[in-house]
Amino acid sequence: MPYATNEDLPPALRRNLPPHALDIYREAFNHAWRQYGDDMERREEIAHRVAWSAVKKRYRKRDGLWTAIQSP
Repeated sequence: MPYATNEDLPPALRRNLPPHALDIYREAFNHAWRQYGDDMERREEIAHRVAWSAVKKRYRKRDGLWTAIQSP
């Protein structure tokens, strides 16, 4: 199911990711949800994997906290 707002995301995500990372996650999830609509069995799994991949391009977990990757 696509997420309309960050408040609709799972509680574990909201507790751990910063607001901008939540935006990235939600937008990537929703896009993947639409893109992989044919595979009903794996649609949600794929969308979550795509969303995490998008977050990990901009954020890293350090000392238990997700922080933005500094650009050189």
